[in-house]
Amino acid sequence: MADRMMLLDTASLYFRAFFGVPDSIVSPDGTPVNAVRGLGDMIARLTTDYEATHLVACWDDDWRPAWRVERIPSYKAHRVVEAVPDGVDVEETPPGLVAQIPRIRELLDVLGIAVVGAPEAEADDVIGTLATGAPMPVDIVTGDRDLFQLVDDAAGVRLINTARGMSKLELVTEATVVGKYGVLPQQYADFATLRGDASDGLPGVAGVGEKTAAGLLQTFGTLDGVLAAAEAGEPGMSAGVRAKLAAAADYLAVAPEVVRVRRELPLGFGPDAAKLRPLGAAARERLEQLGAEWNLGGTVGRLEAALDRTA
Repeated sequence: MADRMMLLDTASLYFRAFFGVPDSIVSPDGTPVNAVRGLGDMIARLTTDYEATHLVACWDDDWRPAWRVERIPSYKAHRVVEAVPDGVDVEETPPGLVAQIPRIRELLDVLGIAVVGAPEAEADDVIGTLATGAPMPVDIVTGDRDLFQLVDDAAGVRLINTARGMSKLELVTEATVVGKYGVLPQQYADFATLRGDASDGLPGVAGVGEKTAAGLLQTFGTLDGVLAAAEAGEPGMSAGVRAKLAAAADYLAVAPEVVRVRRELPLGFGPDAAKLRPLGAAARERLEQLGAEWNLGGTVGRLEAALDRTA
């Protein structure tokens, strides 16, 4: 089996699992386990169907880094339930999911799945760093379009989009991004900067939507090229668009750094640590014990089969 690394946007997946699996599924002590079960089933199916040999559960050590907020204060602000001075703000999360996150971490540990995060960095940044220069093809699993910017046919980086659910997975390549938005993945961060993204609290340039943003990048290549053309008054850009860009000058000076995924985190993590292996006797016993204690049902067998495949 040829090596292939899978990078999970873990929070994106366990949120999806929580809302996609009935919350009536609980452990004997009454704790919900729908997200634990759902994420376990996702991992079993994804690694099997896409023949992953290596797997990393990328983690949000800081889901709203201060350095991003300093540049754009509205960044993810609508999702904050408690601001923590000099710490990580508390994200709005259903109580039933909060109770499951320690169990998710324990399950990943028992399975031998590497969990990787970094200080002052989101899972997106961990994914960007691991995907860049990886010594094997990479599949990124997420429901968030932010990571379209990492898709790279030449480097073997694809994205498995879970936005429409596990029954309608979409394999995203460069052609997919161009077909959806009219820009290459390498232009996607500039496109998102211009268009904005309400889900992340990014205002964008007022009056510039997807069509205009794509047209500007098709004509001028990059955001820097767009701004240079606006300053020079080049033909191909209307006076109205130039005025909108000028009005958003302060935002455009800082937004690109916020929108672009980091690719150079000092993770100190190598691909060997991500290799999937069948469970040893002790880990298998522990997994089956947790399965009984947490009411995981058939998820345990599916995970065991997925890992046995890598022998």
